[in-house]
Amino acid sequence: MEKLLEVKDLAVSFQTFFGEVEAVRGISFHVDKKETVAIVGESGCGKSVTANSIMQLLPMPPAFYKHGQILFNGEDIVQKSEKEMQKIRGNQISMIFQDPMTSLNPTMKVGKQIVEGLIKHQNLSSQEAEKKAIEMLDLVSVPQPEKRIKQYPHEFSGGMRQRVMIALAMVSHPKLLIADEPTTALDVTVQAQILDLMKDIQDKFGTSIILITHDLGVVADMCDRVIVMYAGQLLEEGKVDEIFKNPKHPYTRKLLGSVPRLDMDRSETLYSIEGTPPDLYIPPKGCPFFDRCDQAMVVCKGHMPEREYHTDSHYSCCWLNHPMAKKAAEGSEI
Repeated sequence: MEKLLEVKDLAVSFQTFFGEVEAVRGISFHVDKKETVAIVGESGCGKSVTANSIMQLLPMPPAFYKHGQILFNGEDIVQKSEKEMQKIRGNQISMIFQDPMTSLNPTMKVGKQIVEGLIKHQNLSSQEAEKKAIEMLDLVSVPQPEKRIKQYPHEFSGGMRQRVMIALAMVSHPKLLIADEPTTALDVTVQAQILDLMKDIQDKFGTSIILITHDLGVVADMCDRVIVMYAGQLLEEGKVDEIFKNPKHPYTRKLLGSVPRLDMDRSETLYSIEGTPPDLYIPPKGCPFFDRCDQAMVVCKGHMPEREYHTDSHYSCCWLNHPMAKKAAEGSEI
């Protein structure tokens, strides 16, 4: 498959009054054309910072890129100016945010918010842009789009606002769509409708999708590959079947173990991962999951493991999977 996006050794930090917060610490991954990749992990692990780094939406300062590249169609967008990014953002790369009520402008009619992007990026007239906006609202199943285009965000339900956000993101037919927890605030029925809508639009326009989510059920249903992120680093990556059927990192296994199951007994307590993520003011030298891992070894605390590939598409960063793991468990040097 041809790569659309390639992130290489990306590190992003925030300068605060108390010191530097290393939010993203040297991550590398790629997204192929027409592929859906999920980034999963607990809150605060760096998922949204990664997404906003791709879009260059982080306020600088306090945020800053320490090192790394973000190659989109072979060009490093980290080096691009704000003026250059304005031609890419909302046109070639779009984003669906977690809460549409805070993402849509409450003082502007939804039609105007969709139309302004079309006028800017595609040089359409107001009449042409409005016609296309109506067609896009119809495509995302907003009823009576000719009427709804003249309404304000507060006149829409949560699910309909999210449909407007999808229309806004997809109206320019971007090559990459970043969806940051797009179904978190919605009920289960509306969630299913929104996900089906995203898949339909992907099939129609051939868009690649990065899906950031906590919902592993959504990942299983919608995605091709999964990236497991923790404390600003990538701990495991693989195809959906590989991750769900044969997880190799203890953190991935614990994440999957915390998902409610239909066969659970009512008296059974839902499993949760004990402890808290590390403080990224003082990030750990070794595996970031060391303090919460019941299989941790001495080597885990002081040395971050390298990637160990289990298949061509599946790797994990865990000393347990290292060829010399037995010696490490005995306290030998690696």
